[in-house]
Amino acid sequence: MNVAGVSGIATQPVFPAPVQQTGAARTGAKADFGRMIKEAVDAVDQDQQHSAASIQQLLSGKQQDVLPVVAAVAKADMSFKLLIGIRNKMIEAYKQTVNMPV
Repeated sequence: MNVAGVSGIATQPVFPAPVQQTGAARTGAKADFGRMIKEAVDAVDQDQQHSAASIQQLLSGKQQDVLPVVAAVAKADMSFKLLIGIRNKMIEAYKQTVNMPV
């Protein structure tokens, strides 16, 4: 079942498309990585805010159909879990890099 067709929520990727050039060959790669992380966190935050607004509309009676609310909450939950998973992988990679013998 297509969630976007049922709930009217446009599906969009949580994270921006990967950068085509290698990070070592680019100047400002650090800034691009930081910008990419910030955009990802902002997208998750936007999903969370949309979810909270949908719940508020349902509770206040402005929204009668529960399906769009459930879809918004599920989307926010999934994007948050994905962000936490990526954070955990980044921390693990950092720890492995720090513990490398020189």
